Amino acid sequence: MTADQPPSKLRALLPDLAPWHASVDFRRLWLSGLISTFGSFLTFVALPVQMKELTGSAAAVGAIGAVELVPLIVFGLYGGALADALDKRKLIVRTELGQGLLAAALLVNAMLPTPMIWPLYVIAALSSVLVSVQRPALDSLWPRIVAHEDLPAAASLNALRWTVGGVAGPAVAGVVVAYAGSAWAYGADLLTFVVSVLLVLRIAPSPASHEAAKPSLAAILEGARYAWSRKELLGTYAVDLAAMFLAMPLAVLPFLADDLDAEWSLGLMYAAVPFGALLVSVTSGWTSRIHRHGRMVALAAALWGVSIACAGFAGNVWLVLLCLAFAGGCDMVSGVFRSAMWNQTIPDELRGRLAGIELLSYSAGPTLGQVRSGGMAALFGVRTSVWSGGLLCVGAVGLLALCLPKLMTYDVRTSEHARALRERRVKAAGTAPVPAAD
Repeated sequence: MTADQPPSKLRALLPDLAPWHASVDFRRLWLSGLISTFGSFLTFVALPVQMKELTGSAAAVGAIGAVELVPLIVFGLYGGALADALDKRKLIVRTELGQGLLAAALLVNAMLPTPMIWPLYVIAALSSVLVSVQRPALDSLWPRIVAHEDLPAAASLNALRWTVGGVAGPAVAGVVVAYAGSAWAYGADLLTFVVSVLLVLRIAPSPASHEAAKPSLAAILEGARYAWSRKELLGTYAVDLAAMFLAMPLAVLPFLADDLDAEWSLGLMYAAVPFGALLVSVTSGWTSRIHRHGRMVALAAALWGVSIACAGFAGNVWLVLLCLAFAGGCDMVSGVFRSAMWNQTIPDELRGRLAGIELLSYSAGPTLGQVRSGGMAALFGVRTSVWSGGLLCVGAVGLLALCLPKLMTYDVRTSEHARALRERRVKAAGTAPVPAAD
C-alpha cells in the first residue's frame, strides 16, 4: 500500500467513485445538480422566512406546501410520461431555465417597498410544476449514463451531491437572510440556474427509447399498472410517503427556533438534516455490500421517526440539532436503497413514468407534511406537532412492514426483475458501441 492510499477499512467506507471516473456526462450532470441544489436551498430557506415575516402565521407558512401539492400530483405523473417520450436532456434544460425565471420573479418581488404575499404562493406552485416535469427526466437519465453494476454507487454519489448543497445552502441562507435579506438569496439562486444550464447543455442528447409510449393517459396508466404489480416498489413508495407526511417538521422550524429562544439557529436547523445525510454519503461505501434493500428502507424510515420525536421533546437547541442531523442520516440511508431498488429493476421504457410515481412519494409526502405540521402547530403548539408526527411515523412504518412482506424479503441477488434488467443491459452493451469515458 502506497503512502497516498487510504487504509483498506477506510477505503471500504468511502464513496465508490466508479461512475465519476467512467462517465463524463455523469460528472457534468452531477456538478450541475450540486450547483442548482445549493441555489434551491437558498430559496428553500428564504421563502418560508419571508412568509413568516410578512404574516407571522405558522399556518400561512405550512400553506406553501398545500399550493405545491396539486401540481406535484398532476404534473408528476405527466412529467413521467414526457420523460419516456421526449429527449431527457432537453426537458432538464427547459425546466432549469423556467426555475431561473421564477427565481428572478422572487427577486423582483422581494425588492418592492412592500413585498406581496400572493406571488410567493403562485411562484411556489409554478416551481412545483417545473420540478414535477424535470425530476422524472433526471431520475431516468442516470441509468443511461451509468453502468448497471455502478447504479448503487451513483445513487450514493447523487445523495452526496444533494447533501453538500443541502448543508451549504441553508447554512449560507440563514446568514444571508438574517443580515442581507431574502432578495440576496433569490439573486444567488438565479445565478446558480444559469451555471447549471450551461453544464447540462454539454451532456449528450438522450432521446426516447424506441419502445416508449407517447405521453397520454393510457401511457400513465400503463406505468401505474406496472407499479401496482411490483409490491416491493409499492412498499418503498408507501414507507417514504408515510415518513415524510407524518414526520416532516421543516415548515415549523422558524417557530421552533423562536420557541427555544434561539432565532440564530434557524439556518443550522435547516442544514442539520442534510448535514446528517452528508455524513452518511461520505461513508457510503458499505451500502454496496447490502443486498436486502427493502429491510434497510423500512428500518431507516422508522429511525427517522424516532429522531424527529426526540427533536420535539428536546428542550436544548443543540440536542434538537443533533436529533435533526441523525434524522437526516436515516433519511439518506432510506433514499440510497430506494434508488438502488428502482434503478436496478425498472425497464428503461417505463423508467420515466415510474419516476413520476416515485416523485409523488418523496415530494408529495414532504409537501403534505408541511401542511400537517403547520396546521398541528397552529392548533396544539410547535413541539406537539413535531414529537407526535415522529411517533405516528414509527407506528405507520411498522404497520407497513407487516403488511408488505415482499418489501421485507427483497434481495437484489435473487430478484427476477433485477436479473432480467441486468441481462438486458449486458446484451445491449454487446451490440452497441461503448461510449468513451472522456
